[in-house]
Amino acid sequence: MTGLLLDVGDTAVTRQTAEALTRVGTVAAMRLVALAVAAADDNQVNWLQTGVHDALVGPDDAPDVAAVCGQLARDPEEAVRRGAVEISAWADDTGC
Repeated sequence: MTGLLLDVGDTAVTRQTAEALTRVGTVAAMRLVALAVAAADDNQVNWLQTGVHDALVGPDDAPDVAAVCGQLARDPEEAVRRGAVEISAWADDTGC
């Protein structure tokens, strides 16, 4: 799944996958996004952030990404913790 999140040839796939996983909002889904954020280059991070943002400000009820990221901040894998901190900051910026 992180292959879709880090697709170097198609940024639309990156954005749409990040948005879809964020809408799911489970720990497992957000863990994948966090791993991708930790491994992404600057361009990919921008598209991942856009996807997360779109899910949080969309017409549907936004998942509690901050609470999920709080759980991921205690993940045994350092990359997941790093990505979760970044995503949590994005969620704070949207007011969610």
